Amino acid sequence: MTVSAKGRAARAKEYLKGWVPYRYKRYWLFGIVTVVALVLPFIKINGNHFFLLNFDHKQLHFLFVRFDMQELYLMPFLLMLLFLGIFFMTTLGGRVWCGWACPQTIFRVIYRDLFETKLLGLRKRITNKQQEPDWSKPENKAKEGVAIALWSILALIAAADFTWYFVPPEEFFQYIQHPAEHPVLVGFWIGIALFLIIDVVWLKENFCIYICPYSRVQSVMYDDDTIMAIYDVHRGGHIYDHEGQDSKKLVHNIKELHEREPEAECTACESCVKVCPTHIDIRQGMQLECINCLECVDACTKVMGALGKPSLVQWSSPREIEKREGKTKYIRPRTVAYAVALTIVMAALFVMGTKKEHMLLNINKTAQLYRFTHDKRVVNDYTFLFQNTDTKDHTYYFEVVDNDKIKIVKPSKPFKLMARKKAKKIVQLEAVEPLAKNSRKDTPIPITIRAYAVDNPEKISVTRRTVFVYPRWDIVLKKLEKK
Repeated sequence: MTVSAKGRAARAKEYLKGWVPYRYKRYWLFGIVTVVALVLPFIKINGNHFFLLNFDHKQLHFLFVRFDMQELYLMPFLLMLLFLGIFFMTTLGGRVWCGWACPQTIFRVIYRDLFETKLLGLRKRITNKQQEPDWSKPENKAKEGVAIALWSILALIAAADFTWYFVPPEEFFQYIQHPAEHPVLVGFWIGIALFLIIDVVWLKENFCIYICPYSRVQSVMYDDDTIMAIYDVHRGGHIYDHEGQDSKKLVHNIKELHEREPEAECTACESCVKVCPTHIDIRQGMQLECINCLECVDACTKVMGALGKPSLVQWSSPREIEKREGKTKYIRPRTVAYAVALTIVMAALFVMGTKKEHMLLNINKTAQLYRFTHDKRVVNDYTFLFQNTDTKDHTYYFEVVDNDKIKIVKPSKPFKLMARKKAKKIVQLEAVEPLAKNSRKDTPIPITIRAYAVDNPEKISVTRRTVFVYPRWDIVLKKLEKK
């Protein structure tokens, strides 16, 4: 080995000292995301889940608080939080979700890199995702069958995990013991598993490229400060002609590149191309197929690091790499706007969540506006639908809080309601004194009903607005004359 070669080796060793590929960091994050997704449905506090949209019981569990169907006003806030979070994340880090946390990416890494490459040897190297196995060999087809079988088991687990966010695990395992009694649940579970098998084994990254809508909308959220995998054309040289109409490739090897640009550092090894799971050439510039997995950054770092030079493909922004205009601006009008919007939505969600009612009450007036009792008093009839949303039994009653001329006739005493149960009550309110003397029309009197738990009125109490219809005064006088 010559001195210069020894020097380059030492320089490369020093340059790559302590370097940890992004691929390994992604694996760690994949493991954390997977464990959280699998464990979270089993964690309960006071019988409530972190997140559960239960159509069977018409409930939403969020942050270990249970909300019933009448309280689903929180859903718009959750959806706004989801979309604003995606927009904010994309503006800052491009498709970082796709490469670092998306289930599709995690599943493909498990199937392609773990099963096909590491366990079964169908693919020679993880760093070459373009080379397909030789399917003419019978042993390769047998190995692929084993890979599909292994993935089918994981697909059933993944499908069950997805289902647990709609059907709690404790009920899910009970239901599948009697599949004939729960065909919808079983069909939903098996259907998702079949989709995952088809998607991961046959659709592959084509799902990301052609089906996933995220790649279609991401480009409108990018700006010069969005972090992404970028090829440094100033150092590496122009591999593609971006002046042409179809970005035609200009060079095919390092000799052609150096004839055009003698200072170009790209070695034309195409390691960044071979490792790309979506089969693009990052040297062509930003492309919607890029999922920000940073495999190309790792590949170029290894090659250029051996030469003692920094990678030509970096996780950076166009402002730093392409335009050479200084450091990336993380705080800018677009990110500030998203951050403010996220803060407002989160605050609204928190405020609305803290106003959870431990009982629900719907008041419906009957079709008959009013009626007279045998002693000529005016009575209005209502249907009250109570629901105890607490985990304990309570005794309930109610009162008219803003009009002492109206009293409760029926029911005459408090009633008990079991935890998480509903009760329908026919309620009669009576005017003990004249409420209006209008001889031209009936008079609707706004009233406020307060329903409460007798055993805990401070905590469990709700108010509802309704009307008491008082008849025309001439009708009341006629009834009184006949008394």
